[in-house]
Amino acid sequence: LDAVLAGGGWDVGETFEGPPQPTDPIRLGRNVCYVVLAVLFNEEGEVLLVQEAKPECRGRWYLPAGRMEPGESIVAAMRREVKEESGLECEAITLLALEERGPTWIRFVFLARPTGGTLKTLEEADAESLQAVWWSGDPRALPLRALDILPLLDLATRYRRSPPHPPTLPHELPCASLCLRLLVAFTNDTGDLWVLLGTTGTPHLPVVACGMSPAELRGGLRLPALRLLRDCLSPDPQPGPLGLLGLQHRAGGPEGGADGICFNILLSIPPSKPGAVPPELCSPTFRWWHVEEERLRGQILQRFRGGSTVPI
Repeated sequence: LDAVLAGGGWDVGETFEGPPQPTDPIRLGRNVCYVVLAVLFNEEGEVLLVQEAKPECRGRWYLPAGRMEPGESIVAAMRREVKEESGLECEAITLLALEERGPTWIRFVFLARPTGGTLKTLEEADAESLQAVWWSGDPRALPLRALDILPLLDLATRYRRSPPHPPTLPHELPCASLCLRLLVAFTNDTGDLWVLLGTTGTPHLPVVACGMSPAELRGGLRLPALRLLRDCLSPDPQPGPLGLLGLQHRAGGPEGGADGICFNILLSIPPSKPGAVPPELCSPTFRWWHVEEERLRGQILQRFRGGSTVPI
């Protein structure tokens, strides 16, 4: 719990709660696509925009973004894309958001700061981009490649003004599969707090795998979490929104180069009435752990009150 709450990671192991059990390793370019996107501001508060060179959107403007390549870490991919498209070096500050269209397409949105380099000019145009600029006006005044960057710019502006969550960056630990480690918390109006534990072997935070069937892909990252809760809780739970505490990934990974990721997810079960206790468990492989240690209890409560996680 200390590692996960601090944005770190933990060994995933080879056993998962409930179906599906992973089969084939996750491999970039074969069964998943990871995309990185960066929001950078300069000291004057101007945002970095790049002009696209791709034939389908040539001349339009966007944030630096692109696909991860096999063998890259997530942060290294972000820095490469910023360098190729804008000419600038940068360092990551935090993940701003995790966007997904099911487990096979995931985009990591970063807030980053420039550390060197020079802006690409039209004379230096290449296949990556035509040019880059620091833009001080409303981005909607430009012909944008897509409007999906507007809420991300708002998110970055709010984070710079008042960070809602601690800086969160990928933790370098291997993972062969795409999976979720779940911190499922239940609290009532008196401040009592319980955390759901898996009890097979050493008590642990439950880990569930993301399936790759068409139905599972349509359900997104929320589906494996809901499936676990419906299997172990009675009655049918109505959890709050998912929040990301952190993630772990190692480029190349184990087992001949797997590109899996474990997402550490915070999920709350709202109480049904004042003074409520956690819903009854209908599976002997889980238990509710009453968190009595004040420091740990305070850390967990702080993270799921006030949106103190990376939004998914």
